[in-house]
Amino acid sequence: MKFSSREVRDLMFAWLMISIAFAVLFLDYKSISFDVILKSFLLSFFGVGTAFFLHELGHKFVAQRYGYYAEFQAFKGMLYLAVLMSFFGFIFAAPGGVLIKGRITLRKNGIISLAGPLVNIIIGIIFFVLFLLFKFNFFYFSFVINSFIGLFNLIPVFPFDGGKIIKWSKGVYFITALLALIVFLLRFLI
Repeated sequence: MKFSSREVRDLMFAWLMISIAFAVLFLDYKSISFDVILKSFLLSFFGVGTAFFLHELGHKFVAQRYGYYAEFQAFKGMLYLAVLMSFFGFIFAAPGGVLIKGRITLRKNGIISLAGPLVNIIIGIIFFVLFLLFKFNFFYFSFVINSFIGLFNLIPVFPFDGGKIIKWSKGVYFITALLALIVFLLRFLI
């Protein structure tokens, strides 16, 4: 994959801001200390790394495999909003997106859009199994973030991935959305 210097900066900035937002959201306010804040941030940083970063790379990889120019661009205003909203107990994360240049068909756009949520579903399942086996908080946290981001991105309206997928194939959309919902609901079995 090819990356521009701007894209690398945007990816790192978005990763940092989403990590802060999730760290604030999952912070244990009953026992605030530097150690608790640092632990929450590190769990979020690595969990978001597997969820956000690999989700966007999934889009980019598939787009470039089709021969398109694809570059992630951060939406800085939405990233600041995500951090602000996390202090109120929820996150609406629209960190940016992979912008694709070229004449793209509906089918290829649907498949490119599908790549991100599929990455989250697969990684979410892997972390769920790892948590069941080893009971490490990192695995649970990474599972929760991946399952949330995968399902969230399947909202069936443009500009979300779900809106692009459903426009291409309702069947593929509903199968993927059902799978993402099942993975998301696995958290209630633990």
